[in-house]
Amino acid sequence: MKPVIAFLLLFALASPVQAQDRPVRVAVVGLTHTHVHWILGRPDRGDIEIVGIAEPDTALAYRYLAQHGLSRDLYYADTSDMLEAVRPEAVTVFTSIYEHLAVVREVAPRGIHIMVEKPLAVSGEHAREMAQLAETYGVHLLTNYETTWYPSVHETARRIEGGQIGAIRKMVIRDGHRGPREIGVNEEFLVWLTDPVLNGGGALTDFGCYGANLATWLMKGARPTSVFAVTQQLKPDVYPDVDDEATIVLTYPGAQAIIQASWNWPISRKDMEVYGERGYLHADDGQRMRSRVSDDTPEIAFNADPASTPFDDPFAYLAAVVRGRHEPGNDLSSLPINLTVMDILDAARTSARTGQRVELHD
Repeated sequence: MKPVIAFLLLFALASPVQAQDRPVRVAVVGLTHTHVHWILGRPDRGDIEIVGIAEPDTALAYRYLAQHGLSRDLYYADTSDMLEAVRPEAVTVFTSIYEHLAVVREVAPRGIHIMVEKPLAVSGEHAREMAQLAETYGVHLLTNYETTWYPSVHETARRIEGGQIGAIRKMVIRDGHRGPREIGVNEEFLVWLTDPVLNGGGALTDFGCYGANLATWLMKGARPTSVFAVTQQLKPDVYPDVDDEATIVLTYPGAQAIIQASWNWPISRKDMEVYGERGYLHADDGQRMRSRVSDDTPEIAFNADPASTPFDDPFAYLAAVVRGRHEPGNDLSSLPINLTVMDILDAARTSARTGQRVELHD
């Protein structure tokens, strides 16, 4: 038997277990969102293999490839050419938020699974078309948030589930930094991040989505009954076209969430407070936490237990979903949760523009 034929026969006879163990072939679409360094600089864990990178800006692509010691052979200027050449099983998307829809339109009909960087879409209209495409072609459509992989987030949920603080009454979720220009994001990112069309807003979109995602998840996927939002331009000379300060109030039957999104914090922060009937939980960052359960007991500080694989990393999670080892259900990255996030953000933009509370209906 010829060696090539023998190899192909052995490959065809490989057991399903062996197939499940193969790294997922992942392609990267877009490099203008600097969260892309998360995957480009990721240590090899044997769960994914980057097989192609598509980005029309050749200079940007070559700069990042050199930065991470990746071969130029991975690079394609055109997404369609890349998809045809490397046939990935999944793509991760690091374009502007507005471009998410176009990527899904091109990728989903090929049966390729998709993970976009937060938020899911630039609007609810875009998100619903993306969801319909994912359903039609039977692919997973996931959304990646940095906070999804914080041990403190999952410890908070576990303790609420365990009844430590009783039913949720109030959530206060804060996300932001001094501003994208102030922290020195590169120009390719800044151009679309500060564009009301390409990003769908400023701080409200950029950081409000985190709070909407966490609140929806902690409320077990429930939609708020109303949304009220206030936005401001505290630095109109720096960000003339978008908001740089946003506060969003979500009301639920028996609970409330306050989302504070800002490009004006003096420090970078991603933290949340959850108050229940009998106590509170504070997640001060990805690991450090505090809790108090009565007036008669002191506050206790502790660290959240590390998350286990695949819930410690977006690409390990993507691989687990693609290989069928995990079903997204109502996870933080799941499509149902993030469709509700888009409804919240749309309502927040409307509320901020009109000054009126927006009622949400199922």
